[in-house]
Amino acid sequence: MAQEPRIDVSLTALKEGQSEPTKAELAEIAGSLKPEVWFTTALSGEAGGRDADVVWDLRGAPYEGRTATGQAAVYYANPKLGLRKPFLFADGFNYGPSDLPGLFSYFNTVADGRPGLFDQLLAKGYDIVLIGFTERHTHIQANAEVAIAAIQRAIAERKGDERLTVGGVSMGGIITRYALAKLESDPQGDHQTANYLSFDSPHNGAWIPLILQQMAYFFEDYTPAGPDGVKQAELIRSPAAQQLLWAWVENAKYKGPVATASDLRKEFLADLDRVGNFPRIPRKLGVSNGRRDGVGLPLPAGEVAFDWQALIASATARFQPNKGDKERIGGMHLGLAVRRSTTTEVPALDSVPGGTLDSFGKVATALKAKIAEEYRSGTFVPAVSAAALDFDPVQWDVDPAAAISDAALQNGHLDAVKFDDANTEHSHVSRVLVDWIVKQLAG
Repeated sequence: MAQEPRIDVSLTALKEGQSEPTKAELAEIAGSLKPEVWFTTALSGEAGGRDADVVWDLRGAPYEGRTATGQAAVYYANPKLGLRKPFLFADGFNYGPSDLPGLFSYFNTVADGRPGLFDQLLAKGYDIVLIGFTERHTHIQANAEVAIAAIQRAIAERKGDERLTVGGVSMGGIITRYALAKLESDPQGDHQTANYLSFDSPHNGAWIPLILQQMAYFFEDYTPAGPDGVKQAELIRSPAAQQLLWAWVENAKYKGPVATASDLRKEFLADLDRVGNFPRIPRKLGVSNGRRDGVGLPLPAGEVAFDWQALIASATARFQPNKGDKERIGGMHLGLAVRRSTTTEVPALDSVPGGTLDSFGKVATALKAKIAEEYRSGTFVPAVSAAALDFDPVQWDVDPAAAISDAALQNGHLDAVKFDDANTEHSHVSRVLVDWIVKQLAG
């Protein structure tokens, strides 16, 4: 039986004669690290653009004693006619509140100068309803209740009987997937939805390198919180990250399994299974920012991505090795002991086809470490996950680096999937994806 993917950490004392860092030295390190949340990505396009016609305040039903809230920004195709053909689209994985004007601008901007996704849908009669969350980082189930509130509000305010399109970007696609499936599991929960759309959503899990997760925990211990009280690892330790990431660690010293490290992920997967995993009624569409042909990123497994050395501190990050037993992924120190980390049976996910995140670049920049430009970004949402292929979301009994066949797609959970022509940044709005979505929805 194959060993479960895991991480191990060893502590090694530095050379004799070295002393603990002084308060002044610690203050110098702390002063060089910006107190901000790591691994966030702002979805915000060009300044200006159209204002929402109306904003709905949303309040979800309680989930395990937690009541999530949010807003929906509504853009009518024809303000004189009101809401007739609702296209509901939920914000994704990040920390803090949604920026709905920024989200509209981001998805309505395409580099070639032609009309963006939302302008094209508005021109075809769709009314855009962007769903945002007060806490994007809270439990997926809680924010799904906010999405359900938006769906019910859209049905109540809709003029006519045009069925809805519901989906989202990144985790927003998971939130709405769960919301629609939950409504289908409730005899009183008619969602009246014809199409479900996920935009680079990690249906089977996302990936942030384990060594970088460890660094977020490690260095925040030496850095004061920012003016808003948050620190580097706030997003990583959040409920949303625990539920979304395939491999997760709870702190910089954690040793043990990584795919089953969080009870929150296990509970969420069980909840998904309880409501049917995917909605059955709507046509299920998905797009991936990754390629389909098996061509990934040029990141050599196990090689050093960056190596930062300061007077009293250091940090080395390697690209994830391809499985193996106790393979080195890097280490860090500040003081008298060095922490070195290894992984066992963890695949080389940094380089597989998929939507990318400049995770190595973000950490290197925070540490003021030198890093090659081509090493800054690794895979965040593998294409096999965005395409919702049929494989175990814990065991990952799939080759994420292989080309995706027609048979694999036909056996997957989505009815139609479009891949980008290149491995582009997670949530990137390319012309290829925009044209496909518009054709699927509006013919």
